[in-house]
Amino acid sequence: MKVAKFGGSSVASAEKFKQVAHIVTSDKERKLVVVSAPGKRYGEDTKMTDLLIALSAKIQLGEDYVDEFGQVIDRYREIVVDLSMPETIITDIITNLQSLIDLHKNDPFRLLDCLKASGEDNNAKVMAAYLNHLGFEAHYVNPKEAGIFVSDEPGRARVLPLSYEKLPQLRERSGILVIPGFFGYSEEGNMVTFSRGGSDITGSIVAAGVKADLYENFTDVDAIYSVDPRLVEKPHEMKEVTYREMRELSYAGFSVFHDEALEPVYKLGIPVCVKNTNNPEAKGTFIVAERPHGDTPVVGIAGDKGFCNIHVSKYLLNREIGFGRRLLEILEDEGISYEHTPSGIDNISVIMREHQLTPDVEKRVFARIEKELEVDEIFIERDLAMVMVVGEGMNSTVGIAAKATEAFARAEVNLEMINQGSSEVSMMFGVKADALDRAVQALYNTYFNSMYSISYSNVK
Repeated sequence: MKVAKFGGSSVASAEKFKQVAHIVTSDKERKLVVVSAPGKRYGEDTKMTDLLIALSAKIQLGEDYVDEFGQVIDRYREIVVDLSMPETIITDIITNLQSLIDLHKNDPFRLLDCLKASGEDNNAKVMAAYLNHLGFEAHYVNPKEAGIFVSDEPGRARVLPLSYEKLPQLRERSGILVIPGFFGYSEEGNMVTFSRGGSDITGSIVAAGVKADLYENFTDVDAIYSVDPRLVEKPHEMKEVTYREMRELSYAGFSVFHDEALEPVYKLGIPVCVKNTNNPEAKGTFIVAERPHGDTPVVGIAGDKGFCNIHVSKYLLNREIGFGRRLLEILEDEGISYEHTPSGIDNISVIMREHQLTPDVEKRVFARIEKELEVDEIFIERDLAMVMVVGEGMNSTVGIAAKATEAFARAEVNLEMINQGSSEVSMMFGVKADALDRAVQALYNTYFNSMYSISYSNVK
């Protein structure tokens, strides 16, 4: 049994619906289908989720929202009409949207969450109706009916263990089951969304719940590339990548796969295949537990902006028991999560997403650190980017780190920080945000282009 998830670009128009229907019905193993909300039809188009966010904003401001409501309905109407399906489907969507607005108009957080979720929910209903229209047995399955229960945290829900008690029952149902991605239900019955892009998470949860043989994630590329294709012409395609490698790359900026989506399938060892809706015959990229990495110790390079670094120095810091804990407690009190904490004998850095450190928060944090920890020096570096070099084979290959520093030197990129995780799956480099693209390109040339590439015969 396969679970097939289709992203927003794969269900953006009637033509895309036809492609999806052909893919699903061409393989009887594709019994469970998870769909996103309609994505962009062309470069300057607006995604359905963004239309729904705009609609929610108008309602919360108490302003007239007829235009925004109409734009949402028009997107669905275009799909339904072009597929020659009954207009009653649109009537049902209008009723559904208006009922959500009426129910939650005085609760802005719940309103936003429910409207965002409606993008996937109504699209799943349209997809199931279309498959039936073609003569196939298909059923829309609401996440509550499926058994997808999540924590009651709007916009950042986490799946609850009890989900896996009911999900296996989906195996016994007949026909093609179409499930909306991106949201589940709290135990109190509230509709709650995952973080943005969370349809990947739904697909993974369903695949784990039914113990699928394969989780197929359909998008708009033939494979996952070793680097952002906007930065490098004809980048290397990955044939296989491990769960751990993909997790590192997703965290560091790979947008092809949500970074939380691998956890459910990882635990059960269910393979994932990222495939192209526009070219379903292409083999795609498999995400697996293990891969041979003798020839490719580095599998990918990724980078992301929006970081800052709080740097703290204190003489004999390494002898002060509890210093790191107390530093992190100060951040915790302000609701700040950190990403990395590289340290030396007399200093420690805390790297975090920059948006968390507003001027007021920064002032309070610095005051507490200076008073409670009696530090010698504290300063902040803003406008940082993190670049990750990822590969399970790096720890057994000589020269990987040296090649990276050589690449930065050639590209005239100054290093702000170097860090390697204890797992040795990745190396992380901190650079100024305006040097990110140059840094990624330099690393790619070093590891994947023949004129610079390291000799991988030199293995420990």
